[in-house]
Amino acid sequence: MPRKILVSNALPYANGDIHLGHLVGYIQADVWVRFQRMRGNTVHYVCADDTHGTPVMLRAEKEGLTPEALIDRIHGEHSRDFADFGVAFDNYHSTHSAENRAYAEDFYTRLQAAGFIATRAIEQFYDPVKEMFLPDRYIKGECPRCGAADQYGDNCEVCGAAYAPTELKNPRSAVSGATPVLRSSEHYFFRLSDERSVAFLREWTQSTNAIGVRRLQPEAANKMKEWLGEVGENKLTDWDISRDAPYFGFEIPGAPGKFFYVWLDAPIGYLASFKNLAARRGDIAVEDYTDADAASAAATEMVHFIGKDILYFHALFWPAMLKFAGYRTPSQLCVNGFLTVNGAKMSKSRGTFITARSWLEQKLDPQWLRYYFATKSNGTMEDVDLNLDDLIAKVNSDLIGKFVNIASRSAGFITRRFDGKLGATDKAAAAEFITAWQQGEIAAAFESRNYSHALREVMRLADIANQYVNDHKPWELAKEEGAEARLHVVCSTALTLFRDLARYLKPVLPALAAEVETFLAIPPLTWQGEWSPLPVGHTINAYQHLATRVERTQIDALLEANRESLAPAAAPTPSATPAAAANPAAAATISIDDFAKIDLRVARIIEAGPVEGADKLIRLILDVGETDATGQPHPRQVFAGIKSAYAPEHLVGRYTVFVANLAPRKMKFGLSEGMILAASDPTGKSEGIYLLSPDAGVVAGMKVK
Repeated sequence: MPRKILVSNALPYANGDIHLGHLVGYIQADVWVRFQRMRGNTVHYVCADDTHGTPVMLRAEKEGLTPEALIDRIHGEHSRDFADFGVAFDNYHSTHSAENRAYAEDFYTRLQAAGFIATRAIEQFYDPVKEMFLPDRYIKGECPRCGAADQYGDNCEVCGAAYAPTELKNPRSAVSGATPVLRSSEHYFFRLSDERSVAFLREWTQSTNAIGVRRLQPEAANKMKEWLGEVGENKLTDWDISRDAPYFGFEIPGAPGKFFYVWLDAPIGYLASFKNLAARRGDIAVEDYTDADAASAAATEMVHFIGKDILYFHALFWPAMLKFAGYRTPSQLCVNGFLTVNGAKMSKSRGTFITARSWLEQKLDPQWLRYYFATKSNGTMEDVDLNLDDLIAKVNSDLIGKFVNIASRSAGFITRRFDGKLGATDKAAAAEFITAWQQGEIAAAFESRNYSHALREVMRLADIANQYVNDHKPWELAKEEGAEARLHVVCSTALTLFRDLARYLKPVLPALAAEVETFLAIPPLTWQGEWSPLPVGHTINAYQHLATRVERTQIDALLEANRESLAPAAAPTPSATPAAAANPAAAATISIDDFAKIDLRVARIIEAGPVEGADKLIRLILDVGETDATGQPHPRQVFAGIKSAYAPEHLVGRYTVFVANLAPRKMKFGLSEGMILAASDPTGKSEGIYLLSPDAGVVAGMKVK
C-alpha cells in the first residue's frame, strides 16, 4: 500500500543567512522526499522559520525594526535560498503564526492538566542597564575552570568545561557590557524527570515504528541510553519552558509577563506549518497524522530530519511533550552530522563560511552541491566534509565524464541519421541495468538514506554504459558501410541506459532530470513498474548541452567572496566593563624574566582522536623531543578544546607550539600534560580557532624564544 508521510526539516533560526552547513540536512531530506514520491507514496513536506527568542528581539532593535518586520524579511530570504537549491517544501511557514500559538497553548493546557507543568523560583543574571534577564549565551566572563577570558555563560570553548553562568568569574552582559546582578523569578517547567516520562522514553527511544524501522539511528539510540541512565536511575532534569519579559514570543496563558521559551514552540512549528498547508489545500485530514487516538493514525508516518546538535530536544523533550499532551509521537528521527570544509569547521577568515546566496551569486550550479552532499551521506550521524578539490573532481568525473557523456556521444546520431526516432534496445547490453532494477539495491539505499552507496552503484552502472559505447564506437559505425542498423541499436541502447541513470539520479538532481525528460520527450520518471526500454520509433528532441564542468577559478572566487575581515568587534562601554576587557592593551605587563619562565617548544602531533563524553575536546599525543630513562621517545598527552575547528584525522603530522612546563592537570578523561597554543578571533567564537604552526624545517622539541 502507498505510504502517507508527513516530513519536516529542522527549523532555521530567523536571525541569519542559510549557509552550506544548513543545507546538508535540507538536501538529505529533500532527496528522500523526492524518492518517496517517485515510489508512489504521498508525502507532505513542511518547514518554517524559527522566529522567537532574545536574539531576534535584540537584532530587530539594533536594526531599528519591529521583530515582525525582521522575521518577515528573513522569511523571504530563506524561502528564496531553499527554492534555488531545489529544496521543495510544500509549505514554508513561521512559528510566529496563529496556528503555532493555538498549538502551543493547547500543548501547555493538556500538559498542565496531566500534571507535567511545575513552577518554582530560580535565580538568574539580570542586566540592570537593559532591564532584562540574560540567557546563558548573553553572559560572558572568565572560565571558572581554566581561567580563559571571554567565555560564554554555559561552557568554555577552550577547556570544554560545562558550568552554570553564576560560576563565571568577572561576568558581564554581552548586551550592554554591564555587570549582571542575580535576581529571583518564578519559572515554569516541563517535568521531563517525571517517572512516567522516563519510562516512556526508555521504551520509545529504543523501539521500531509501525513499518519495522528503528525510530532512532543506532548511534542516536545509544546516546539516549547514556542520557537516560541505567534502569532504576533517573538522569533527566526538568526543562525550563518559560522566559521573562521583555521577550519576543507567545505569552503563557494565565501568566502575565511570562513567555514560552523558543524551544517549546519551535518543534510545534512542524504541526503548525502542516495545519496551515491543510487549510490552504482543503484535502488533508490533519488529525490522521497528528492525533494519537485517530483511527487512521496507524496508517500515517511523521518523520523529522534534524541535525545532531538538537537531538536532545527532539529525542527527549519533543516525544515526551507529544505523548503526554495526547498527540502521536514521531515515527522516525533522521539525524545528520555537521558540515566541515576541507576538514575544518567553517571559517570566515579562510573564506569557507559559505552562504547559500554566495554560492549562487558566484554562478555555481546548486546541483553540484546536491550531488556532492549526497555522495557523502550514508544515513548515519557522521559529519559531512566538503573537500572543495574533491567536489571539483567528483562532479566533473561523475556527472560530466560518466553520466552526460553517454547522451552527448549517442544522441546526435539518432537526430541526424534516424530523424530523431529510436531503434531497438539490446537487452543483453542492458542486463546489469535490468538486474539492478529488479533487485532494488539502489532503492533500498535511498530508503535508508545511504545515498553514498546508492550513487556508487549508479556510477558503476554508468561505467558499464560508457564501456558499451566505447566498445561499439558509434562514431566509427557511422562511417562504416552497411552498419546503419547496428548504429541505430547501439545509440538507442545507450539512451535507454542513460534514461535509467537519470531515473536513479532524479531525487538528487531534479533539475537535470527534468532536462533529460524534455530531451528524451518522456513523461516524468518514476520508480515504479517493470523495467522496459525506450520504445522503438519513439522520437526524441535534439540534444542540448545538459551540464558544465566545475572550474577551480569558480571555487577560488567563492572562497574570496566569503572571506570576511575579522576586525575586533566594538567593546562595551568602558564604564560598564573591566579595563582589560574594554582595552586589551590595558592588561598587566610582564618582564622578560616572567616570559622566560614559560617553556615553549615545537611539538609534532603523532596521534589525535575524539574524547568520549566531551563534545569539544580532542586527545592529542605529542612528540616534544623528550626521551625516557632508556632513551626511548616519551610523548606527552594533551586535551585541547579545538574539536569545533579541526577534525582529528587532519591534525596528525602537524607541527605546533606547546607549553611544556605547565603543571599537569588531572581531568576525568586522563592526565593533560601541557597545552598547545592557538589564536582565536576577538569575538571568541569557535569558528575562529587557529593552531600556531611553525615554518617548515623545525624539529620536535625545538625551543621557542
